[in-house]
This record gives sequence, C-alpha cells and structure tokens, in this order.
Amino acid sequence: MVKVHPGRENTHFYGALNLATGQEVVLRSDLMQAEVSALFLPQVLKTYPDRPILLLWDRAPWHQGEAIRSVLAANPRLEVVWLPPGSPELNPQEQVWKAAREAVSHNHQCAKLSALADAFEKYLRETKFPCSLLDKHHYPNLCARFI
Repeated sequence: MVKVHPGRENTHFYGALNLATGQEVVLRSDLMQAEVSALFLPQVLKTYPDRPILLLWDRAPWHQGEAIRSVLAANPRLEVVWLPPGSPELNPQEQVWKAAREAVSHNHQCAKLSALADAFEKYLRETKFPCSLLDKHHYPNLCARFI
C-alpha cells in the first residue's frame, strides 16, 4: 500500500550550475514565474560578483517578461544565451534536476513535502555536479572569458 497526499502541495526550485566548478546556486520558491526568476538573477550575480556571467537558458515562460528584461538591462555583465526550443539535452541544469530527483525524491519515505524539499535543497547545495557539455560539444574555449 502506498499512501499519497490528497492535496496538491508543491514547491519549485531555481538553479544555476557553474560549468567550471560544478557548484549549484539554488532558490526555493512557491511560484515559478518571471518575477521570481528576476529575484533569482541577483542571487547568481552576488555569487559571482567579479566576473561576467554567461547564462544558458531554456525558453520557459518564467524566463521571459518585463521583470527579466529589467534585470538584464541593469546588469550588463549577465549575458543570456537562449537554448533552442525542445532541447533539454543541451541544458546542463536538466542533468542537475535528474541527479537530484534520483538521489532524493525517487522512492522517498518523507511524509511531509517540506522535509523532502529541505533534503532536495541540501543535496543541491552540497553536491558538485560535473558537466561535460563544453567538452562533449568541442567548445573548450567557448566560455573562457566567463570562467
């Protein structure tokens, strides 16, 4: 017998993976929308205060909108490269989500979503996620000025 929660509780995570170090920048949120994405970007900028940042982003609706455009306009050291539609294999962050789900949320025994979300966030913050995207696609110098 598997017990399931009858409600629709949920939580969301924003994440940015440093391709050079494997370190993850994380934000937990009740909402997934452009205004929250716009709050996450300053967190990324604060994490790497002294260098330009190249952000590979998919075309999710919460990555677009006036709030995002305002943050990008105010922070010229943050540059966005839009990934092609329907290409999660090119998005290194997708591999982070997959690894975290396998390690934490698949076949879990947490009775409360908050405990599961805490474990998920802890895993994201404490794990180094190797990424071979640049090597795999033969772009070893592509991001040299950003690393």
